[in-house]
Amino acid sequence: MQLRSIGVVGLGQMGLGMAASLLRAGFTVLGHDISDTRRAPAEAAGIAFTDLATLLRQADALVFSLPFARDVEAVATAPGGLLARSDRKVVVIDTSTSDPGTTRRLAATLAAAGHALLDAPVSGGPSGAAAGSLTMMIGGEAADLEAVRPVLDALSAKAVHVGPSGAGNIAKLVNNMLVAAHLVTTGEAMRLAEAAGLPAEAALGVVNAATGRSAISEVMMPRWIVPGSFDSGFSAGLMRKDVTLAIALAAESGVELPLCAHAARLWEEARPRIADTDDFTRMADYRRPEDAA
Repeated sequence: MQLRSIGVVGLGQMGLGMAASLLRAGFTVLGHDISDTRRAPAEAAGIAFTDLATLLRQADALVFSLPFARDVEAVATAPGGLLARSDRKVVVIDTSTSDPGTTRRLAATLAAAGHALLDAPVSGGPSGAAAGSLTMMIGGEAADLEAVRPVLDALSAKAVHVGPSGAGNIAKLVNNMLVAAHLVTTGEAMRLAEAAGLPAEAALGVVNAATGRSAISEVMMPRWIVPGSFDSGFSAGLMRKDVTLAIALAAESGVELPLCAHAARLWEEARPRIADTDDFTRMADYRRPEDAA
């Protein structure tokens, strides 16, 4: 079945960028957000902002960009929405970061109604969403992935099928647990360099040419942390959510992660100085408070 109309639910920085990429690729894009303040930027971008029921009834495929698993489940099972459709099989591409258990349960519910769910969390931030250059880690059936391949191609530079339902979210939680820890360790390393008399910029030049480098040191430090802009577009609250999900997954899986568990505690203890609404890159701010004054 052809894909002409794509519905995007959740038009925040990520969702709006993805909707714009789909529009640029030639799709008709329907958009919905719980906040009506997202209507103006959506319509300015050429996206038809509509109510949720209409979007769920009319779209040939769906892209979700929502904060929590409960939001994804509520939208996918909304009364009179997707579960009531029998005109075609609809594949839901859920780019949210969720817990694998909820993903698997929801995938079974949708399959029973003749539809499909791909858990397809993304990496690349708002700039990647707007450019259609995200990296997607996808869990679900290979046939469902191929059915929406044109949509995935419009959204991403790389879409990796990592396994069955839930596998995409496992991969994303593993990735973000590392990012959370790397922000802590890289920030501390730069704090040490500065305290010992070596400017952070000079230390980064060495780290990024040696074995200590990471996406934090190579990308985030020079782009958002050293300049002090802290405007990557991803909030500390969302990273705390992802870290909490990763630690919960470790407990469910029966594995101990002492270093990651300590990093998770540090993220929680940082709340007095880094609010959930702050940018998550502030966790690697190596400056002493008096230096920022």
